[in-house]
Amino acid sequence: MATHRADARQFLDERGSANIALTPNGLNPSTILEKAVRERIVESFFFKDQCFGVNEADIVDRVVRHVRFVGGTYGSAQKPTPFLCLAFKLLQLAPSDAILQEYLGFGGDKFKYLRALALFYIRLTRTAPDVYRTLEPYLEDRRKLRRKARAGTSLTYVDQFVDDLLTKDRVCATSLWQMGKREMYEDLDQLEPRVSPLGDIEDLLDDDDEDEENKDKNGDDEDDVEMLNGGGDSDDGARNSDDDEGEVKEDSERRNRRSSSEDRRRSEDRERSESRSRRRSRSRGEES
Repeated sequence: MATHRADARQFLDERGSANIALTPNGLNPSTILEKAVRERIVESFFFKDQCFGVNEADIVDRVVRHVRFVGGTYGSAQKPTPFLCLAFKLLQLAPSDAILQEYLGFGGDKFKYLRALALFYIRLTRTAPDVYRTLEPYLEDRRKLRRKARAGTSLTYVDQFVDDLLTKDRVCATSLWQMGKREMYEDLDQLEPRVSPLGDIEDLLDDDDEDEENKDKNGDDEDDVEMLNGGGDSDDGARNSDDDEGEVKEDSERRNRRSSSEDRRRSEDRERSESRSRRRSRSRGEES
């Protein structure tokens, strides 16, 4: 009597055999994810309940219903996310490029997590030129994504997630295979030079230099105009300063006059008081 085994266990038991089709980048799909992560995925309730016996079309339904964040494992128990479980299922299904384009295009415009899943799978299985060629256009996708990890949930964006796939060595609890730099594939004529949406960087730098030169010229012209118009202002300033000095002198003279008059009054008061005291002393002497 033949025994029935789950497709995940059969997929894992056949790793390394000649019957498994390698991915376009030459990797074994059953060993792309780390062993500990694969075992957690197979033992998880979500994978057993939602990923058994599904096809490429069912993947869309699973993403729409259950995927609310990207990530690898989360929590103290390091539970695999639905996102990572579905990525492992895609490694089993090995969808064609046409199906992946549907995930990215029409489906990705409506469901951003479906696009993120397809981009993650392409980074794992396609060659470096295809990865650059496919992922770079989505650096302009500004939609928000939730990311869940051991530390908790955080906010990211589709373009940031794509940039992580192109530049980092580990994303979603998965070690990414090492790609060469883009310049190397450009030198080998496997990739066209990438044109930024902002334009050519050299043209932008030239425009910045021209703007700075124009600012400098305008600043010099304004200084010249101020110098030409500044003669009258300087005379007025000199006149104003002379007037101020005259006012200061008058104030000081007034203060001096007041102080001198006060001194005179004080001296007169003293003389009067002294004369009175003398008179009183004389009158007392005569009476005695």
